[in-house]
Amino acid sequence: MERRTIGAAALGVGAVGLGCMPMSWAYSTSEQHGESSLRAVHTALDAGMSLLDTADMYGPFTNELLIGRALKERRSEAFVSTKCGLLVGEQHIVANGRPSYVRRACDSSLRRLQTEVIDLYQLHRADPEVPVEETWGAMAELVTAGKVRALGFCAVGARADRRAGAGIHDGTIRQLERVQQVFPVSGVQAELSAWSREALETLLPWCEARGIGFLAAMPLGNGYLTGALTTGGGFEPDDVRARHPRFTAEMMAANQPIVAGLRRVARRHGNATPAQIALAWVLAQGRHVVPVPGTKKAHWVAENARAADLALTAEDLAEIAALPPAQGSWE
Repeated sequence: MERRTIGAAALGVGAVGLGCMPMSWAYSTSEQHGESSLRAVHTALDAGMSLLDTADMYGPFTNELLIGRALKERRSEAFVSTKCGLLVGEQHIVANGRPSYVRRACDSSLRRLQTEVIDLYQLHRADPEVPVEETWGAMAELVTAGKVRALGFCAVGARADRRAGAGIHDGTIRQLERVQQVFPVSGVQAELSAWSREALETLLPWCEARGIGFLAAMPLGNGYLTGALTTGGGFEPDDVRARHPRFTAEMMAANQPIVAGLRRVARRHGNATPAQIALAWVLAQGRHVVPVPGTKKAHWVAENARAADLALTAEDLAEIAALPPAQGSWE
């Protein structure tokens, strides 16, 4: 698989990564099986999808334990990205950016992952009660201590945190500019897909101008852009999409023209699927961009890996750019 680099340190990863969250968190609990998920991780590494993206809150903790089982055998083939900064309670999730917590969280993640170093340690959310510079400074100390190779900033929750009238990523960029004064940011993770393109406006150019890698979260639109979801089919109660405004039967039907457009482009590329076209579109947004599609099944991993071999034409990109904007709130 083509290799891409993250940050000024030029950390090499496969062009497509693997989002490990669905294996343990947020999606269809009945379909979460450890051995099946472990096969998916091994399939990813076999295909050169070296970036494994996890977090201590996924499970919580069980996702890192799962990835640790694979790393025990194949650490040299993997690029490990995990996150700190969020604590999971019974009915809520809270941010914790206290330096003492960050240090404990890193040590705990290292134990669960069965590794001596984390390749990319990301701040999952900034704690509004702690100056972000203090949190980032504690993370930088982990690099100095040899426990972490590089630092990343996760902006997946930017929609919920923005001020009224502000751009989705305005607050994120302000925080990034602050932490850059403390220690270099190597990677930024934020949502980017053919039906959610806001990062193209300011955040992606900001990263590109500074040589910062961009990890594209939800590049398949939480599964919608695969074309495999049945409109009105429903979701399990614990699946995040069961409460998501874009996944009502009405909105799933209204957004079918987007999937239809991806299918049209796919037909020009032989046996390509809408999911592969969606990932190829993300890859085409810049050499510093690495899509991180989440899945828990080996056959989807293999399909996603093949997207790295697709080269979209100017005609393809123009057709995708002309697709109608997604309908329905994303809040």
